[in-house]
Amino acid sequence: MKRIVIVALCCAVIAVGSVYAQELGAPDAYEVGIDSAQQQLKEVSVDKFENDGFWHSSMSGDEGYTMSRLFAGGPEGKTPIPEEEGMDIPDKYVLGTRVDFLRRGYSSFTIRPLRPIPIEGITKTVSLWVVGRNFNHELKLLLQDYFGKNYEIYVGKLNFQGWKKLTVAIPPQPMDGKNGIVQRSYHYNNQMGIRIVGFRIDCDPLESYGSYYIYFDDLRAVTDLFAENNRDPDDMADGW
Repeated sequence: MKRIVIVALCCAVIAVGSVYAQELGAPDAYEVGIDSAQQQLKEVSVDKFENDGFWHSSMSGDEGYTMSRLFAGGPEGKTPIPEEEGMDIPDKYVLGTRVDFLRRGYSSFTIRPLRPIPIEGITKTVSLWVVGRNFNHELKLLLQDYFGKNYEIYVGKLNFQGWKKLTVAIPPQPMDGKNGIVQRSYHYNNQMGIRIVGFRIDCDPLESYGSYYIYFDDLRAVTDLFAENNRDPDDMADGW
């Protein structure tokens, strides 16, 4: 009887440990939102940071100043998207941002594109490669939903050395289609998705001094294209 109890407890501990390990890993796009057979998930490139001047950085003038530019390089562990192989798409540069702090304290800076970057379909996860320089600063994703409302999503801490791929799940749309991050309206099938409007780095006050450097590369998304690929071909187009 004691052996049975011990075996049962061991199984329970293993199961809990397995679930905990899954929670610590990168989010699985197939498990984000409602599980449905009507899904066509695809990894797409959002931006490779190849266009000089497209991204710009800023922070409050009384906290410090920033500058951003492109550098040749990139992470060795990055694998190309299968559909892009053989297409000779430029992928040579990464985006670097330098911050010079004027005083120590609670501060933040943003890195934004010249215009919001739309992602087709229903976005499940967003990922990018980052060099964090092992600081306790926090990275957040800035986006707009279907209605143009602005949201920020916590991506992770930058307390690691070298390149690291960070992935964040986009919270599923509520059933009412009005609250939270809305990616699709049931009234219209020809307009859906979110738009990336940049990143914000919230700086640890104990490490907000001197100069700080951060690098970005290969911004991607895993998106559900089922509705995009199954639109009514004879539907009318609005927007006139």
